[in-house]
Amino acid sequence: MIVGAQIAGTGASDMIAEIGLAIEAGMTAEDVAMTIHAHPTLGEMTMEAAEVALGSPIHIVK
Repeated sequence: MIVGAQIAGTGASDMIAEIGLAIEAGMTAEDVAMTIHAHPTLGEMTMEAAEVALGSPIHIVK
């Protein structure tokens, strides 16, 4: 379950709402990663962060 988050930088105020909703809904990183996000948007970065937490990002080369 996601219990908190920090976001800094341009567009942070646009992205923190999704994290607040995920916390309130009791979502896990897997739930966020499996949620469909519009492309290209800042919200996609939240999905990518969840995928990093799960060890399966698609936009970061290992």
